[in-house]
Amino acid sequence: MGGSSAVRSTRLGTGEPVVVRPFAEGDSVAQLTRLLHRAYSGHAAEGRVFFASYQSVEDTAYRLGRGECWVALQGSELVGTVTVVAPYAAPEGYPAGDGAGSFWQLAVDPSYRGAGLGQRLLALAEERIASLGSSRVVIDTSAQAVDLVGWYRRRGYVPVGSWRWGVTNYESVVLLKELAPGGHGL
Repeated sequence: MGGSSAVRSTRLGTGEPVVVRPFAEGDSVAQLTRLLHRAYSGHAAEGRVFFASYQSVEDTAYRLGRGECWVALQGSELVGTVTVVAPYAAPEGYPAGDGAGSFWQLAVDPSYRGAGLGQRLLALAEERIASLGSSRVVIDTSAQAVDLVGWYRRRGYVPVGSWRWGVTNYESVVLLKELAPGGHGL
C-alpha cells in the first residue's frame, strides 16, 4: 500500500473527473476484487483464466499488500487499478534479472476501456517503479492474449522469455521495458 500520496485527476469523456490515488484505509478490497473479476472476465470467456478473473478477496488483499496499490475512481465508482513494486522479488528461474520493478492487477472496468485509462495507469506504474529505484519493468501476461501483448509491445515492452504460473491455464510471455531517467519509458 504505502507510496506517494499524490492524487491525480483528469476527465474521461464528459463525466466527473477520474481521480487516481493510492488505495487507502477504508477502501473496499471486495469492491477491488469485483473490479478485477469484471476487467478480466473477457479473457476468461475466451479460455484464458487469468488469476485476477477468479481470485478471492483474501488473494486480492495479499497481492495489493505486496506493493503499492493505486485506484482510479470516478465519483465513488472504482474504475481502474494497478499494483506496483520495485524491486520485484521474482521466483527463482523467472527471466527478470535483478533489480527490475513490476506491476500486476492492471485493470480497467470494461465500460471505461478505450478512454486512455489503461495507458494512464501504465504510465503511473512506470513512474512509480522508476521513483522506487528501478530502471526496468518486467511483467508477464498470457502468450495467447495477442491483442494485450501487442498493446504492451507498442508501449516499448519486449519479450524476454516465458513462464508458467500454477494459478493460470496458459503459458505467459515475460515482457521487459527499459525506463528512461525520470520514469518515462524509452
